[in-house]
Amino acid sequence: MLKKQLLKTKQLLLLGQQKLSRKQFIFLSSVLIGITSAVAVIFLKAFAHWVYSSATYINGTLKLSFINSILPVIGILLTVLVVKKILGGSLEKGTSQILYTVARKASIIPKKQMYAQIMTSSLTVGLGGSAGLESPIVITGAAFGSNYAQQFRLSYQERTLLIGCGVAAGIAAAFNAPIAGVLFAIEVLLVDVTISAFTPIMIAAATGALVSAVVLNENILLAFREKQSFDYHNIPFYVLMGLFTGFTAVFYARNFLRTEHTFAHLKYGPYKKAVIGASILGLMIFIFPTLFGEGYESIKTLADKDPGKLLENTLFSDFASNDWMLLLFVGTSMLLKAFASGITLGSGGNGGNFAPSLFLGSYAGYFFSKFLNLTGLTNLPVGNFTLVGMAGILSGLFHAPLTAIFLIAEITGGYDLMIPLMIVASVSFAVSKRFEKHSLDVKNLARKGNAFTSNKDANILCTLEIEELIRKDYLTVGSGQDLEDVAGLLAHSDQVIFAAVDDQNELEGLVYFNDIREVIFDNQKSKNILVRDIMAQPMQTVHLFDSMETVMKKFEKSGRAYLPVLKNGKYYGFITKSDVLESYRNRLKSMIFE
Repeated sequence: MLKKQLLKTKQLLLLGQQKLSRKQFIFLSSVLIGITSAVAVIFLKAFAHWVYSSATYINGTLKLSFINSILPVIGILLTVLVVKKILGGSLEKGTSQILYTVARKASIIPKKQMYAQIMTSSLTVGLGGSAGLESPIVITGAAFGSNYAQQFRLSYQERTLLIGCGVAAGIAAAFNAPIAGVLFAIEVLLVDVTISAFTPIMIAAATGALVSAVVLNENILLAFREKQSFDYHNIPFYVLMGLFTGFTAVFYARNFLRTEHTFAHLKYGPYKKAVIGASILGLMIFIFPTLFGEGYESIKTLADKDPGKLLENTLFSDFASNDWMLLLFVGTSMLLKAFASGITLGSGGNGGNFAPSLFLGSYAGYFFSKFLNLTGLTNLPVGNFTLVGMAGILSGLFHAPLTAIFLIAEITGGYDLMIPLMIVASVSFAVSKRFEKHSLDVKNLARKGNAFTSNKDANILCTLEIEELIRKDYLTVGSGQDLEDVAGLLAHSDQVIFAAVDDQNELEGLVYFNDIREVIFDNQKSKNILVRDIMAQPMQTVHLFDSMETVMKKFEKSGRAYLPVLKNGKYYGFITKSDVLESYRNRLKSMIFE
């Protein structure tokens, strides 16, 4: 029945595609993607809640000890099992995969991403993995947009736009924050988007937020009852808060990536790796229960009148009324979050860094303001700093100050703190940008030239495949050959450059026709001259793993029109500047007129 209904819907949409203008069909599509993304968010949240509720019910029946330390082990193991048995043994994690898809995969996202993220992240986060659901939500929304566009054979530009619609709708539905959804899609993921794309993305975000609000009936995700009105006398402290969150964001980004990479590359099987990582995570959660799951409940507790409740049912419960002990607990939890999240994802779990960034930001804001208050230096509104700290970390980690400002304002109802939100977010962004050129999600991809950045030329270059531009049919010479042999090759070839290689095909030098023109056709001068006597060392060499932006920089640096390409250290062919520029022009035309 469902299959028939879907087929009928598709036929109606195909008819609409024929009758409506291109712009009208995109507007209609943005509404539909907004609805489907919101439904996916609702299902993901409900499934994650059901997983956690089921585990809690079982614990109530069996009376297991240390349940919060046991659940993450079960969750990560189940995630690994689902990936291995149902998802074909692989799962792309993190919003960086959307960036990679847009830049290198023509905005085509596999169908399995429409359900894979929901299945795996629900198990990981629902059972206490120290990560968030927002990144899986974003990927799911993007997958709906991409696959919808593929069904109706839309162009690359339109596919990319509908990916943005899915992303915006996902964030809007998850947080009931449509403005933040639009800004996140444009500021973080689709940095090369045009002004005309705003309207469908706004429509999708508004639709996603509306559907989520109606079904879930969630108005404000994090209500800060201890929030106070803005006092301009505290501006210097908000600037310092921005500096503090900026450095904290850099600390988190570097240690998260290092920890995730370490566990992901452990030379063990997936199940053994999951047990090792999850066991370490379980031990961390046993000592610091605030590291369990997304952490939104602990954020609410921290912003409440009695944050000492965080120490209840912990090893430090006897110190619940000790402000300095609470501050030490909060500061340690803040620092450990990077390692807890890195272990969760590196050992086989699935989730994102959105919720951890909010957790980290609230804890950083509380730590900063409470520390200054306890020293007697000032009397800062702790609730305000706890709130704006989230904007600081979010801005520093994702390099998205606008998203951070409006997301925190929307999910906390803190619009009257817009000025401190702007101060903290912008200062944190400046600090983070100074030490980390790219955001947490973009860092590894940008280093390899696999993600779009604000540099439009680089964005187009990164869509070019270096393998497709290599001329592998060029004739080579041996360094011990006579120059007369090269003259013989020139008689039957239009090459202007030859690679001199040894018996193992390793590059020894280059022979430029222009450099030997006066000698090669003079029998007297060319006699007894070997290739090694006249070959030149390459000023630059290209490797297959180089990004096209890197290749162009090597062309500029060398001043040459031809560069040799190496594969595994061996000569592989030549790449020419004219071929790259021609491919660049063709790709630019296709992106404009497709």
